[in-house]
Amino acid sequence: MVKHVILWNLKDEYSQQQKEEIKAGIKAGLEGLQGQIPGLIDIQVNICALESSNADLMLDSSFENEESLKGYSVHPAHVAVADSKVRPYTKSRVCLDYEV
Repeated sequence: MVKHVILWNLKDEYSQQQKEEIKAGIKAGLEGLQGQIPGLIDIQVNICALESSNADLMLDSSFENEESLKGYSVHPAHVAVADSKVRPYTKSRVCLDYEV
């Protein structure tokens, strides 16, 4: 199994209310991919960071293998969510992929 974890920070230009709405949209969009992408075992987005955090939200996803992760990255459903709900609003992204 392969884990795919991403931490994002949203752009500074958004108000706190806007950030909450953006995070909810990202969560709904990414978690909505469950069952649509071959090899995707689980996908969860955490949008409730504690004040001690230095990231705004986190993606925690699991794939059958590395090939499934590669397929996810270019799958049209994932690309559509990333292009419409994630990339326009984020200023930074940190990713860690690892085998379990």
